[in-house]
Amino acid sequence: MNKSVFNPEDQQRNLSSKIIAGLERISEVFKVLLWEKAKLVGLSPIQIQLLIFIAYHKQELRTVSHLAKEFNITKPTISDAIKVLTKKDLIKKDHSSSDNRSYSISLSTSGEELVSEIQDFTSPLETQINNLKETDLEGLFETLSALIFKLNQNGILTVQRTCYGCSFFKKNETSNFCKLLEKELTTNDIRLDCPEFVEKV
Repeated sequence: MNKSVFNPEDQQRNLSSKIIAGLERISEVFKVLLWEKAKLVGLSPIQIQLLIFIAYHKQELRTVSHLAKEFNITKPTISDAIKVLTKKDLIKKDHSSSDNRSYSISLSTSGEELVSEIQDFTSPLETQINNLKETDLEGLFETLSALIFKLNQNGILTVQRTCYGCSFFKKNETSNFCKLLEKELTTNDIRLDCPEFVEKV
């Protein structure tokens, strides 16, 4: 059989393969936790993810087109999820733009209440991460943030709002700097999902 990151023998010879296998296991944990919460509240995993995203992101990111890019799924799939969430009175559509076919989405009062109940689905994972040493956390975050940016540059991850891809970000020889905040950025200051993100051109 060909070499594979899923082959335990290959993993023993290649640290990158071990890391990829580890990331796969972590992604499984995320999916399991999401499914467990979804079953409890009678929603699908993507419907939960949409509600949480809508709760914390600005209006221009709460459109069908953007949500399809954000979650790497088709517009019809997003539209179907939106129909269900609208029927359950968890979201509202805002048709205030000049194009009546286009709309942004916000949470209803019921939606806000539900998000406060469901957004803790990652708590078991968060508990384990919080038990790591601060230096280990910083190293892990630095690696993850760099990997996310590289995956975006290669077109594998379609949407990212990390400092590294922002027009306000400047990398000096010895440090990182945000021109918007006018401050030097430590590893802990780097954001993965910045509200002020403006993509570099």
